[in-house]
Amino acid sequence: MTKGILGKKIGMTQVFTPEGLVVPVTVIEAGPCTVLQKKDVENDGYEAIQIGFADKKEKNANKPELGHAKKAGTTPKRYVKEIRNVQISEYEVGQEIKADIFAEGEFVDVTGTSKGKGFQGVIKRHNQSRGPMAHGSRYHRGPGSMGSIQANRVPKGKNLPGHMGTETVTIQKLEVVKVDAERNVLLVKGSIPGPKNSYVTVKSSVKK
Repeated sequence: MTKGILGKKIGMTQVFTPEGLVVPVTVIEAGPCTVLQKKDVENDGYEAIQIGFADKKEKNANKPELGHAKKAGTTPKRYVKEIRNVQISEYEVGQEIKADIFAEGEFVDVTGTSKGKGFQGVIKRHNQSRGPMAHGSRYHRGPGSMGSIQANRVPKGKNLPGHMGTETVTIQKLEVVKVDAERNVLLVKGSIPGPKNSYVTVKSSVKK
């Protein structure tokens, strides 16, 4: 079964193993999260728990959010996600989930929103090559051929300039190096998506 928790990316640092090796780690403030809702097959068609992280001021929440949070006996949350494939009998509405649900040596998948890079051309966005930079070439950083003239349209999937980044990205099979239950902190080996202070979802690895 899957375990999961929501958190915030704090930044990166490094730790030393007993053998003296340096391990780069990402610091994640994991929880405490509150179970806001339990979903079952009879009512929703699938089993899942809905959890929330990071309190939101009541004046900034709308009426549905306030009512939903009050049912769970908690305050409105900024970051709300569902965790599927869980043993819902082990959870109760209003229950707190903390970082100690994971242990050192476990492997996790971390999902976040990648850094936004604005509007970019095909060289940066799709790793295309530029044309000759001599004055006579008159073609330097263009997107290339638009395809056959007979089709009279741009083919689907053509690499073109556009918005880059700000996508949902999952990094798989990251090892939990350390769990600090008192401060609700996970140290995960390697890097994870998103800038500092961005919200992330940490779940049991599907490949380990």
